[in-house]
Amino acid sequence: MAGVLALAGIAGAGGATAQILVGQTAGFTGTVASGVNETHAGAKLYFNAVNGRGGIHGQRIELISLDDHFDPNTAVANARRLITERKVVALFLTRGTPHTEAIAPLLAEFKLPLVGPSTGAMVLHKPVNPYIFNVRATYQSEAERAVRHLVLTGLDRIAVLQTDDSFGNDAVVGATRAFALLGKQPVLHEKFNRERPDFTTLAPKVAQWNAQAVLFIGSSTAVADGTAALRAAGSRAQIITLSNNASTGFVQQMGRHAAGTIVMQVFPYERSLSMPVVKEAVELAQTQGLKGISPAMMEGFAAARVLAEGLRRAGPRPTRDRLLTALNNMRQFDLGGLQISYSANDHSGLDYVDLWLIHWPPHDDASPR
Repeated sequence: MAGVLALAGIAGAGGATAQILVGQTAGFTGTVASGVNETHAGAKLYFNAVNGRGGIHGQRIELISLDDHFDPNTAVANARRLITERKVVALFLTRGTPHTEAIAPLLAEFKLPLVGPSTGAMVLHKPVNPYIFNVRATYQSEAERAVRHLVLTGLDRIAVLQTDDSFGNDAVVGATRAFALLGKQPVLHEKFNRERPDFTTLAPKVAQWNAQAVLFIGSSTAVADGTAALRAAGSRAQIITLSNNASTGFVQQMGRHAAGTIVMQVFPYERSLSMPVVKEAVELAQTQGLKGISPAMMEGFAAARVLAEGLRRAGPRPTRDRLLTALNNMRQFDLGGLQISYSANDHSGLDYVDLWLIHWPPHDDASPR
């Protein structure tokens, strides 16, 4: 079984024992590790602040995180362990579309919520899953916006490279919709293996078709390796990728190929201090000795705020059932410039989508700009 990344710091000052247990399974190692560790750090940033103020109704939060190595089967095993052995009141910030889909039956079996899955899969939005409460926008919205941006800036010879899994298949629906609405078609649309992506044949194809831009739907490792292969094949196409790669680690993986890459965003720019949620995160980061905030950290931070508010509304000694009721009745909760609402018929959360360009070298950290 994957090791526990128990966050002792989250339990609060004085070594007090946590009284509200929340569980997380995600790929802390493997192809998505950079983004996972940053979303986790953002959540920890907020939970630390809550616990420093005395917790929720005097009860401190402990986030118990297990590494599933980005493997769906391990994610299910971890989730079952968290639910049955650790008796968590909720699951939180899972990573990956197939992973979250695989966990969904456990949510129904044990009747507990999952808050803030770090995936924008439409299957988690429609039809509404009564136990899954999304915080971020969908991948389809991101991909549609990405294609629209490229075409409107004069880049209409667009190749689409996608991972061959439920994440890739879902996101490409948005891209296809945008192409149809704009009267365009991709010059090339290819899939690659999620576990063992091989770009030795795909990269020359992109160069051969003279693609002006590539919409790259995949993990940070796949996009970084694929971009390097494209450049080696002679392609200078504009690279645009989705928010699953909006992390400092992704920029570092891209290395010298990072400059000019466009990364979709589902939370406000982390230096926009006029946005209250960003200002709060930056100030807490400074207080807790962190260098700065990345887009992935903002996702974890926002998800933690939503969960904490749900726990607050659930009252003292929150149960799984009380938390579900509290979340379903959350209306126009102000995250800090962004409002989020849930009901029995809508668990979509936010619909914020934007894009940012990476400059290299970046300022004093390595987050997208």
